Amino acid sequence: MNQAIDKVVDICYAINNMKYQHSRNQVYLMNYHLVWCPKRRRPVLTSEVAKRLKEIFGQVAEEKRVKILALEVKPDHLHLFVSCYPQMVVHKLVKAFKGRSSNILRREFPILLRLPSLWTNSYFVSTAGNVSSETIRKYIEAQSTK
Repeated sequence: MNQAIDKVVDICYAINNMKYQHSRNQVYLMNYHLVWCPKRRRPVLTSEVAKRLKEIFGQVAEEKRVKILALEVKPDHLHLFVSCYPQMVVHKLVKAFKGRSSNILRREFPILLRLPSLWTNSYFVSTAGNVSSETIRKYIEAQSTK
């Protein structure tokens, strides 16, 4: 499974040509790989539910000003690869995606009401970046010459 995740991350970097983002006083590249599953790992994320889930995630990402680099929805779990700004707290981002999607999907698909809640409380998060130790060293050295 690790190799599959590495491959997805490599593809996302290649497709999106990952570049540092800039704000008025920051330069950053904050990418998170998130994984979570429905309660009791039930295979409920299929067909129309999965399609609607992707739409909801798109809306949440737009509101939170994060970019979805990749989203893979499997029947019993999902992988979400996002890029965001440094002030975005990961647990609040996950809460936004889980909360909004659970609320809307359970309203629109009554079959999901059979579960006590749509999502488990847990999730997996991993950072992903393209900064090597050499890049960091060069950046720090460059700062001393300014």
